[in-house]
Amino acid sequence: MSPARPRTSSFRAAYDEALGQWPGPVESVDVPTPYGSTRVNSCGPADAPPLVLLPGGGSTSTVWGALAAAGAARTHRMHAVDLVGGPGLSVPAPGRAIRSVPDLVGWLDAVLDGLGAHGPVVLGGHSYGAWIAAHYAAARAARLGRLVLIDPTQVFAGLRPGYVLRALPALVRPTPERIRSFLAWESRGAALDPAWLRLQEESAGFPSVRPVTGPRPAVAALGGTRVEVLFAERARCHDGGGAARAARTALPGACVEVLPGVAHHALPLTAAAELARRL
Repeated sequence: MSPARPRTSSFRAAYDEALGQWPGPVESVDVPTPYGSTRVNSCGPADAPPLVLLPGGGSTSTVWGALAAAGAARTHRMHAVDLVGGPGLSVPAPGRAIRSVPDLVGWLDAVLDGLGAHGPVVLGGHSYGAWIAAHYAAARAARLGRLVLIDPTQVFAGLRPGYVLRALPALVRPTPERIRSFLAWESRGAALDPAWLRLQEESAGFPSVRPVTGPRPAVAALGGTRVEVLFAERARCHDGGGAARAARTALPGACVEVLPGVAHHALPLTAAAELARRL
């Protein structure tokens, strides 16, 4: 295993502060995979159905605390994952980077195996995490009981050019100020949780690893999987209504809805009550 990636004490303090907002006892484990150790934060009854959640790009597992507090951890054993290579406490293996969609599938196989999640799993993801979840579901439908895609990007619609241009400074040369400015613009001035915002700003100093990109998931392969797709009405990354129409066309049997009044990046926080109700 490689040495831990550099993390400032302020990043770890912000991470712990965000995790400290979760309800009840939280079990944190490092799951070994061929691509490095993966930090998973879990809560909820040990014998409840497993709910595995992937964050968006640039975010961490701690973003799902609001969902746990809203009730999801009462009905499920909730496992929130730090993506390998992204901000968080997962540690990539030396010389074994995740470089392709099959690598992502193999990584998530190892995570689910390490968690003992062998029965039907509810797999959810937000944004880039939803892109990963959709690819996994297309390859491993038999492992899943349900797939929940939360404002998925690059699954049913592409990114708006204006959004990409606005995001580039915070992606190419991130600073706390650039991240804060971008999130204020994207959320259209909505009140953001201070602990979450502080952690997002602290991620500016986190070593960046280029995320896996590639084609859109083969959603036609999801025909036998119970799928729910939720879009943010006020998302700037894509047209939520247009993406919803595309999702209904691609997956006629899925439940597809647009959540009113919410933007993209903070959706797991701002719409936690609605997400918990649906779960």
